[in-house]
Amino acid sequence: MAYSDILKTRRSIYILNDQLPVSQAIVAGRIKEAISLSPTAFMMQGIHAVILTGDNHKKLWDKIVYNTLQKIVPAEAFKRTEIKLNTFSQATGTILLLRDLEAVERMKQEYATYADEMDNWSWQDLGIAMVNIWNSLAEVNVGANIQHYNPLIDDEVKKTWSLPQSWKLIAQMPFGSMTAPAGDKTFLPIEERLRIFD
Repeated sequence: MAYSDILKTRRSIYILNDQLPVSQAIVAGRIKEAISLSPTAFMMQGIHAVILTGDNHKKLWDKIVYNTLQKIVPAEAFKRTEIKLNTFSQATGTILLLRDLEAVERMKQEYATYADEMDNWSWQDLGIAMVNIWNSLAEVNVGANIQHYNPLIDDEVKKTWSLPQSWKLIAQMPFGSMTAPAGDKTFLPIEERLRIFD
Protein backbone atom coordinates (compact mmCIF):
# COMPACT_ATOMS: atom_id res chain seq x y z
CA MET A 1 0.00 0.00 0.00
CA ALA A 2 1.41 3.41 -0.99
CA TYR A 3 1.83 5.91 1.83
CA SER A 4 -0.78 8.21 0.29
CA ASP A 5 -3.24 5.29 0.40
CA ILE A 6 -2.46 4.76 4.08
CA LEU A 7 -3.23 8.43 4.75
CA LYS A 8 -6.57 8.03 2.98
CA THR A 9 -7.36 4.77 4.80
CA ARG A 10 -6.62 6.11 8.29
CA ARG A 11 -9.91 7.41 9.63
CA SER A 12 -11.72 7.54 12.94
CA ILE A 13 -13.49 4.18 13.00
CA TYR A 14 -16.03 3.96 15.82
CA ILE A 15 -17.81 0.69 15.09
CA LEU A 16 -15.24 -1.97 15.93
CA ASN A 17 -15.26 -5.61 16.99
CA ASP A 18 -12.67 -7.97 18.43
CA GLN A 19 -12.09 -10.06 15.28
CA LEU A 20 -8.80 -8.59 14.09
CA PRO A 21 -7.77 -9.09 10.45
CA VAL A 22 -4.21 -9.78 11.72
CA SER A 23 -2.84 -11.32 14.91
CA GLN A 24 -2.56 -9.39 18.16
CA ALA A 25 1.19 -10.01 17.96
CA ILE A 26 1.35 -8.13 14.65
CA VAL A 27 -0.64 -5.23 16.13
CA ALA A 28 1.63 -5.11 19.19
CA GLY A 29 4.69 -5.23 16.95
CA ARG A 30 3.45 -2.29 14.92
CA ILE A 31 2.74 -0.25 18.05
CA LYS A 32 6.19 -1.05 19.46
CA GLU A 33 7.81 -0.07 16.17
CA ALA A 34 5.86 3.19 15.92
CA ILE A 35 6.77 4.20 19.49
CA SER A 36 10.43 3.23 19.01
CA LEU A 37 10.92 4.92 15.64
CA SER A 38 8.90 8.10 16.13
CA PRO A 39 11.25 11.05 16.56
CA THR A 40 11.31 13.05 19.78
CA ALA A 41 12.88 16.45 20.49
CA PHE A 42 16.43 16.10 21.84
CA MET A 43 15.87 12.32 21.90
CA MET A 44 13.60 12.93 24.90
CA GLN A 45 11.84 9.57 24.36
CA GLY A 46 9.13 10.63 26.79
CA ILE A 47 6.16 9.13 24.95
CA HIS A 48 4.80 5.84 26.27
CA ALA A 49 2.09 3.42 25.21
CA VAL A 50 0.29 0.77 27.24
CA ILE A 51 -1.63 -1.89 25.29
CA LEU A 52 -4.72 -3.31 26.99
CA THR A 53 -6.44 -6.38 25.55
CA GLY A 54 -8.77 -9.05 26.89
CA ASP A 55 -9.98 -8.52 30.44
CA ASN A 56 -7.74 -5.47 30.87
CA HIS A 57 -9.35 -3.74 27.90
CA LYS A 58 -12.83 -4.59 29.25
CA LYS A 59 -11.89 -3.35 32.70
CA LEU A 60 -10.96 0.05 31.27
CA TRP A 61 -14.30 0.62 29.51
CA ASP A 62 -16.79 -1.50 31.47
CA LYS A 63 -15.56 -0.59 34.94
CA ILE A 64 -13.20 2.38 35.15
CA VAL A 65 -14.67 4.69 32.50
CA TYR A 66 -18.24 3.44 33.01
CA ASN A 67 -18.20 3.85 36.81
CA THR A 68 -16.44 7.22 36.62
CA LEU A 69 -18.93 8.68 34.16
CA GLN A 70 -21.96 7.17 35.89
CA LYS A 71 -21.13 9.31 38.92
CA ILE A 72 -21.07 12.59 36.99
CA VAL A 73 -23.33 12.23 33.92
CA PRO A 74 -27.01 13.00 34.64
CA ALA A 75 -29.12 9.81 34.71
CA GLU A 76 -31.31 10.95 31.79
CA ALA A 77 -28.21 11.40 29.60
CA PHE A 78 -26.28 8.33 30.71
CA LYS A 79 -27.96 5.90 28.29
CA ARG A 80 -26.30 7.69 25.35
CA THR A 81 -22.99 7.59 27.20
CA GLU A 82 -23.41 3.87 27.89
CA ILE A 83 -24.06 3.13 24.21
CA LYS A 84 -20.93 5.03 23.23
CA LEU A 85 -18.80 3.24 25.84
CA ASN A 86 -20.09 -0.12 24.61
CA THR A 87 -18.70 0.61 21.13
CA PHE A 88 -15.23 1.02 22.65
CA SER A 89 -15.60 -2.04 24.87
CA GLN A 90 -16.49 -4.23 21.86
CA ALA A 91 -13.13 -3.48 20.23
CA THR A 92 -10.11 -5.79 20.54
CA GLY A 93 -8.08 -3.53 22.75
CA THR A 94 -7.06 -0.03 23.74
CA ILE A 95 -3.75 1.78 23.53
CA LEU A 96 -3.17 4.23 26.37
CA LEU A 97 -0.95 7.09 25.20
CA LEU A 98 1.06 8.95 27.83
CA ARG A 99 3.65 11.72 28.23
CA ASP A 100 6.47 11.28 30.75
CA LEU A 101 6.50 14.61 32.60
CA GLU A 102 9.70 13.62 34.41
CA ALA A 103 11.48 13.27 31.06
CA VAL A 104 10.23 16.71 30.02
CA GLU A 105 11.51 18.26 33.27
CA ARG A 106 14.86 16.52 32.83
CA MET A 107 15.20 18.04 29.34
CA LYS A 108 14.30 21.48 30.70
CA GLN A 109 17.18 21.21 33.16
CA GLU A 110 19.62 19.80 30.63
CA TYR A 111 18.76 22.27 27.87
CA ALA A 112 17.80 25.35 29.86
CA THR A 113 17.98 27.62 26.81
CA TYR A 114 15.01 25.77 25.32
CA ALA A 115 13.16 25.03 28.58
CA ASP A 116 10.15 27.16 27.64
CA GLU A 117 9.55 25.05 24.52
CA MET A 118 10.06 21.55 25.94
CA ASP A 119 6.37 21.05 26.81
CA ASN A 120 5.33 22.10 23.29
CA TRP A 121 7.87 19.77 21.75
CA SER A 122 6.71 16.92 23.96
CA TRP A 123 3.15 17.43 22.69
CA GLN A 124 4.49 17.33 19.13
CA ASP A 125 6.33 14.10 19.96
CA LEU A 126 3.05 12.61 21.17
CA GLY A 127 1.22 13.68 18.01
CA ILE A 128 3.87 12.13 15.80
CA ALA A 129 3.77 8.82 17.70
CA MET A 130 -0.04 8.79 17.75
CA VAL A 131 -0.33 9.30 14.00
CA ASN A 132 2.42 6.76 13.30
CA ILE A 133 0.57 4.15 15.37
CA TRP A 134 -2.74 4.99 13.72
CA ASN A 135 -1.29 4.89 10.19
CA SER A 136 0.54 1.64 10.87
CA LEU A 137 -2.68 -0.01 12.07
CA ALA A 138 -4.60 1.35 9.10
CA GLU A 139 -2.06 -0.23 6.76
CA VAL A 140 -3.14 -3.70 8.00
CA ASN A 141 -6.86 -2.78 8.06
CA VAL A 142 -7.10 -2.39 11.82
CA GLY A 143 -9.52 0.40 12.72
CA ALA A 144 -9.01 2.83 15.58
CA ASN A 145 -10.24 6.09 17.07
CA ILE A 146 -8.98 8.52 19.70
CA GLN A 147 -10.77 9.18 22.99
CA HIS A 148 -10.01 11.55 25.87
CA TYR A 149 -11.53 10.47 29.18
CA ASN A 150 -8.54 11.87 31.03
CA PRO A 151 -8.12 13.43 33.54
CA LEU A 152 -11.29 11.83 34.96
CA ILE A 153 -9.83 8.32 34.88
CA ASP A 154 -6.14 9.11 35.43
CA ASP A 155 -5.76 8.04 39.05
CA GLU A 156 -7.67 4.78 38.61
CA VAL A 157 -5.73 3.90 35.45
CA LYS A 158 -2.38 4.51 37.15
CA LYS A 159 -3.39 2.47 40.18
CA THR A 160 -4.89 -0.42 38.17
CA TRP A 161 -1.89 -0.92 35.91
CA SER A 162 0.84 0.33 38.30
CA LEU A 163 1.98 3.14 36.04
CA PRO A 164 4.60 5.65 37.20
CA GLN A 165 3.21 8.86 38.67
CA SER A 166 5.20 10.90 36.14
CA TRP A 167 3.34 9.31 33.21
CA LYS A 168 0.45 11.60 32.26
CA LEU A 169 -2.43 9.92 30.45
CA ILE A 170 -3.30 11.90 27.32
CA ALA A 171 -5.48 9.70 25.12
CA GLN A 172 -7.06 6.29 24.71
CA MET A 173 -7.07 4.57 21.30
CA PRO A 174 -9.56 1.69 21.00
CA PHE A 175 -8.65 -0.60 18.09
CA GLY A 176 -10.20 -3.58 16.36
CA SER A 177 -11.75 -4.88 13.19
CA MET A 178 -13.76 -2.34 11.21
CA THR A 179 -17.40 -3.40 11.13
CA ALA A 180 -18.60 -0.16 9.53
CA PRO A 181 -16.69 2.31 7.39
CA ALA A 182 -16.04 5.90 8.39
CA GLY A 183 -18.55 8.43 7.16
CA ASP A 184 -17.96 10.88 4.35
CA LYS A 185 -15.45 13.60 5.05
CA THR A 186 -15.44 17.10 3.64
CA PHE A 187 -12.32 19.18 3.15
CA LEU A 188 -11.73 22.90 2.95
CA PRO A 189 -10.09 23.89 -0.33
CA ILE A 190 -6.39 23.13 0.08
CA GLU A 191 -5.61 26.63 -1.23
CA GLU A 192 -7.04 27.99 2.04
CA ARG A 193 -4.69 25.82 4.11
CA LEU A 194 -1.46 25.69 2.12
CA ARG A 195 0.58 28.46 0.58
CA ILE A 196 3.48 27.89 -1.80
CA PHE A 197 6.00 30.59 -2.68
CA ASP A 198 8.36 29.81 -5.57
